[in-house]
Amino acid sequence: MAFEVPDLTFAHDALEPYINKRTMELHHGLHHAAYVNKFNAAVEGTDLAGKDAEEIIENLDSVPENIRTAVRNHGGGHVNHSIFWSIMGPNKGGEPSGELGDAIKSTFGSFDNFKEKFNSAGGGQFGSGWVWLVMTADGKLDVVATANQDSPMSDGHKVIMGNDVWEHAYYLTYENRRPEYLKAWWNVVDFDAVAERFAKAK
Repeated sequence: MAFEVPDLTFAHDALEPYINKRTMELHHGLHHAAYVNKFNAAVEGTDLAGKDAEEIIENLDSVPENIRTAVRNHGGGHVNHSIFWSIMGPNKGGEPSGELGDAIKSTFGSFDNFKEKFNSAGGGQFGSGWVWLVMTADGKLDVVATANQDSPMSDGHKVIMGNDVWEHAYYLTYENRRPEYLKAWWNVVDFDAVAERFAKAK
């Protein structure tokens, strides 16, 4: 089965005023779709065509060299965006509780410290990319940034949550004010969904 853009669990305008309707229409309907189309084209006729997308990105070094760059860029774009849509929703935000909240406080000192480190990494990412909360191979939480559509999964990390800092994710509302977007984004983070990813990563 070909890879597909996952349906949103909310309407395109549901994240306003933090992410506007037109941004969501373009980002989900066009940008993500383009990654999926090119990912499918890259793996067509290979053994990768029927595999799980995350598994492919986790094992990027085993992808045939002649298609590895395309898989890295477009497969990464598909996986990264699929996670992104799944951890957002309307009337969310707040602060994580339970094991996720405890782990964040234990690692970063406080939730506010974590947000500051996350926003700083996202704001400091030169050019296009992502900022992530990951679980490292030794089971510790960390904040990392990646360029373009690279995924921390390719480096052996498990992704807990991530924010897209490509300009197409925020420019229609925030123009070049990426720090403002990073700050506003916390209002749409679905920490129940993030906690589910954390539980699976342990």
